[in-house]
Amino acid sequence: MAYEILIVDDHLVVRTGISIVLKNQIQNLEIWDTENFIDTTILLKERSFDLVILDINIPGGKNVGMIEEIRAIQPDIKILIFSAFEEDLYACRYILSGANGYLNKLSKEEKIIEAVKAILEKGKYIQPEIVNKIVEAALNKRSLNPLDMLSKREFEIAELIVAGEGNLEICNKLDIQMSTVSTYKNRVFEKLKVNNIVELIEIFKINVY
Repeated sequence: MAYEILIVDDHLVVRTGISIVLKNQIQNLEIWDTENFIDTTILLKERSFDLVILDINIPGGKNVGMIEEIRAIQPDIKILIFSAFEEDLYACRYILSGANGYLNKLSKEEKIIEAVKAILEKGKYIQPEIVNKIVEAALNKRSLNPLDMLSKREFEIAELIVAGEGNLEICNKLDIQMSTVSTYKNRVFEKLKVNNIVELIEIFKINVY
């Protein structure tokens, strides 16, 4: 049986690399690729696919909203989220939004092949730790939104950072010391496992906006 796969990523090297890996390990594949969400929706309206391998952060993309838009065009298509962002923070949200699987871009070739085969043959690829996290959250009525880990003040400062405010503006607006802003900022980054403001913005885009 031949499978049609669409790789959506704004980096040519990623699209090319994944295509080579898949073709070397899985027979009867027809692989297409796009670099932004607009071109993706256009192609989806023209051609049927079994699986779309979708990066989170692409031009024109709308985070979890992309899943609904893709399924509105092709209801039966399988979706594997393929992202550089940590599975701990993102996988549950995307799985609950309808993705068939989530895979970190740092995964080894073997795991990429395993994920694609699992979705094509069984319809899903959800690692046990992600399943456990979702089940535990449901049983304990705990939120899966990572921002809920922040205190009220930490969230307030994180929101201002995302809005483009610098440390000086934040300390003036909240009437706190510059050193206090830095302390809270470090706590936010540590709790959310982010290294920079770009990654913090991505978490807000997915879980707030």
